Amino acid sequence: MQIYGPSQIHGAQPVSGPHSSRSAQPTSAAGASSIGDRLDISEAGQIAGRLAEVPDIRADRVRDIRAAILNGSYETEGKLSTALDRLLDEIA
Repeated sequence: MQIYGPSQIHGAQPVSGPHSSRSAQPTSAAGASSIGDRLDISEAGQIAGRLAEVPDIRADRVRDIRAAILNGSYETEGKLSTALDRLLDEIA
């Protein structure tokens, strides 16, 4: 770090300043059209966006399934076989 005394302070400067590197020529319309906003949505964001499309939860159906699970009548051989087949199809 360097610290300079009062002898290094600049005097009054114009608004554009002596260190300005601005071009005196205006930019062309073609250059301005190539500049724009860009939006990249992550995969997690896309999934979260699709959640709005999911239908409402049917509370009556959830209640019936919970009751069947609690009394032991929900898990049948047919349901387990179907679930296993679907799982194997998905991962295979």
